[in-house]
Amino acid sequence: MTTRSEMICHRMACQHKIKVKPLSNGEAWFLFMEKLGRYVELSPEVEGIAEAVARECAGLPLGIITVAGSLRGVDDLHEWRNTLNKLRESEFRDMDEKVFKLLRFSYDRLGDLALQQCLLYCALFPEDHGIPREMLIGYLIDEGIIKVKRSRKDAIDEGHTMLNRLENVCLLESAKMYYDDSRIVKMHDLIRDMAIQILQDNSQVMVKAGAQLKELPDAEEWTENLTIVSLMQNEIEEIPSSHSPMCPNLSTLFLCDNKGLRYVADSFFKQLHGLMVLDLSRTGIENLPDSVSDLLSLTAFLLNDCRELRLVPSLKKLRALKRLDLSWTMLGKMPQGMECLTNLRYLRMNGCGQKEFPSGILPKLSHLQVFELERFPVLPITVKGKEVGSLRVFELERFTALPITVKGKEVGSLRNLESLECHFEGFSDFVDYLRSRDGILSLSTYKILVGEVFSYSEQCIEDFPSKTVGLGNLSINGDRDFQVKFLNGIHGLVCQCIDARSLCDVLSLENATELERISIRECHNMESLVSSSWFCSAPPRLPPYNGMFSGLKVFFCYSCKSMKKLFPLVLLPNLVNLERI
Repeated sequence: MTTRSEMICHRMACQHKIKVKPLSNGEAWFLFMEKLGRYVELSPEVEGIAEAVARECAGLPLGIITVAGSLRGVDDLHEWRNTLNKLRESEFRDMDEKVFKLLRFSYDRLGDLALQQCLLYCALFPEDHGIPREMLIGYLIDEGIIKVKRSRKDAIDEGHTMLNRLENVCLLESAKMYYDDSRIVKMHDLIRDMAIQILQDNSQVMVKAGAQLKELPDAEEWTENLTIVSLMQNEIEEIPSSHSPMCPNLSTLFLCDNKGLRYVADSFFKQLHGLMVLDLSRTGIENLPDSVSDLLSLTAFLLNDCRELRLVPSLKKLRALKRLDLSWTMLGKMPQGMECLTNLRYLRMNGCGQKEFPSGILPKLSHLQVFELERFPVLPITVKGKEVGSLRVFELERFTALPITVKGKEVGSLRNLESLECHFEGFSDFVDYLRSRDGILSLSTYKILVGEVFSYSEQCIEDFPSKTVGLGNLSINGDRDFQVKFLNGIHGLVCQCIDARSLCDVLSLENATELERISIRECHNMESLVSSSWFCSAPPRLPPYNGMFSGLKVFFCYSCKSMKKLFPLVLLPNLVNLERI
């Protein structure tokens, strides 16, 4: 057990206590210089001041790391001297206060309001919590800390830049998720304590994330001046009608990751009319109260992964809404008033049990930048455990999903779209979309399924790069209109049960320079990847064929009975990045 308080050791009746002493001056200076930069050369004058700055950190490793990180790249004598003076001006009662002052110094040195707000926002998550970068950046956009001036992609880039800066000055730690290597950030518990203290000094906030609460905090804690409440990752099961907080200034409310939360009384949202960000994701809620329909200031409404959710009240009045996430819910029907959400920029949802996305909604959502339409999850079929002879047959679950299609022309009307995931019923819809969009050059990411989707293709496309098209059970041979020649920069291609004779019938090979993955399965008419006639008809170019397939890393070919030739010899020099075939 480690603790900063000797009193806790006494309470825990520890038999052996080992006091960890502060670093010596030599150790402190070594750590300071390591965090400042191993190969940094300081002038003699600056080095003398730097040694004094390191001594002011009192041998406290976290203080040394954050102060040194905040001074990285500084070579001006005046700035170093000013830093030393500010540290010397502080008076401390104990070591905890000393650390807080050092951390506060590093925070103040950020000198950028948005960067400071970004750091403070991380304190809303539970202690020692790994925060996915993309999730955090989404919140920062919702809150207006990151402004979407041009495109959402630019805003996301700005978010990553901010997080990189906070990592570089040692106020955040970089890490990766163990299961998919996605990037996350973590905040040291002392830095989090400092951030919460700053939040509470500047405004009224309630942060009880990961506090193992069984019930909502008492009524007296819900003061009129509250602006932010974070109750994420607790064990709250219901919010009864006795709770109707009067918090007109509350703008952000996190109730996400209360997995047992099944019921919220209608009274709860009655007096929260200033609410702008509401996150109920990953809860067990079944029906949302009608009072949600009157949250007119709401700009972000997040309900993703609420797998018990059956009903959402009318969204007609929520005209300020910019982000709506209904993915992986069990809604039985499309929420009313979707066509009124004319300010919506981000929409993730499934088909709510319908086979086709209702016509007339998408053209009215002209500001959409992200549109992800997933398959509708069907409840698992369960076989409970029972005794069979001397064997125990355990419970089995099987999840299925119902596909939902969307009209190509309606998706094509979304002129501001940057990220798209959807399913077109047939190649005519896909071509309609491509023509109405003049290709998809403006899309930074897309995963598009066309035709009948088999389970293999659907699973395959999930693991493919961010610019992927999947084609299933299509008759396209000889239809030149179908050629996906519009898809410049395509990274992944999945073909299953299509009657093309070669990839030339599907893809304009001039644009195949960035293809990373190809999967071809049960295409029984396909005899070769590149037809010999293509070389005759293709326009003249300099060898080696303009880098065709030069980005290819993985190629799958399964059960294509007529396949005789994969890559022609002339293209083999291009396959320098091929890792698996």
